[in-house]
Amino acid sequence: MGEKRIWHRKVPQEHPFNMLGFIIRRMLIVIPTLLGVTIIVFLMLRITPGDPAELLLGERATPDSLEAMREYLGLNEPLYVQYGMFLKRVVKLDLGETIWTREKVSREIRQRFPATIELAVVAMLISCFFGIILGIISATKQYSWFDYLSMVTSLFGVSMPVFWLGLMLMLIFSLTLGWFPMSGRIGVGTDLRIITNFYLLDAVLVWDWNALKDALSHLALPAIALSTIPLAIVARMTRSSMLEVLRQDYIKTAKAKGLSQTRIVLKHALRNGLIPVVTVVGLQFGILMGGAILTETVFAWPGVGKWLFDGVVKRDYMVIQGGTLLVATTFVMVNLVVDVLYAVINPRISVR
Repeated sequence: MGEKRIWHRKVPQEHPFNMLGFIIRRMLIVIPTLLGVTIIVFLMLRITPGDPAELLLGERATPDSLEAMREYLGLNEPLYVQYGMFLKRVVKLDLGETIWTREKVSREIRQRFPATIELAVVAMLISCFFGIILGIISATKQYSWFDYLSMVTSLFGVSMPVFWLGLMLMLIFSLTLGWFPMSGRIGVGTDLRIITNFYLLDAVLVWDWNALKDALSHLALPAIALSTIPLAIVARMTRSSMLEVLRQDYIKTAKAKGLSQTRIVLKHALRNGLIPVVTVVGLQFGILMGGAILTETVFAWPGVGKWLFDGVVKRDYMVIQGGTLLVATTFVMVNLVVDVLYAVINPRISVR
């Protein structure tokens, strides 16, 4: 009898540039998305009631000055020409001037956006840290008293309005206990040398620990108030994702090998369980950038949210336009980062 030959099918190796190609494809998708954002922002402000020229010059403006302002803004041109002019200014980062302060909108954003980012990042860190821990423990101790308590607390956190929670935190921890300041970003008597407009970072860079402590104390209550909803969502998503992963065959195999529960959860289950959690975290961070409007208003936090709220109240055309465009662009860019993190956490996604 002849020798039986066994043929092995070659497994195709993953191309080394698949990850790079995945990232490039996602970045190319961002371009038409951002273009769509500019179209929506442009059309929203064009269909709102009121004359932009009158909003800029006031109700007592003369007909000649109104006509000159309309000519300057291009409002007499066809709609597509106006959009072209608007897009050209956006590319140059020229978003006009505010009505009330006559400051450049881009300059106002540069001054206030770090405060919003600082608040959103700290709130998201609180949400991820406690939410993932609660979700993991609830999944490993399913139907225990801790599981029921954490899920009920999560439901309470999702249902609670941010502005109401902010007022309650101020009432308890500021007025009653006096542990934290009520509002603002830093104390009046604290002299911090500003470098980046990120107060926590600036305090570390100049080794000013008193300023760091003061900035953290001002940041605590608004960050806690802003973190409640994403914390609850992250906890519930982590729990459901981990429960699904813990039922997989490879987890049963790991248990049969005698591996400890801690090692199974942290090494084998957590990485796959985090993939849907990353989606939630990315979306929630983007929402925080817009949802911070209520929190910043309640705590008088000098960020983009408070600035945009004041612009709406004062009907400041340029502030609304610039702030809306900034929040929408930030949301799109955050989703791009989430897509890239997919490829990092699970490289198999990069070939799709």
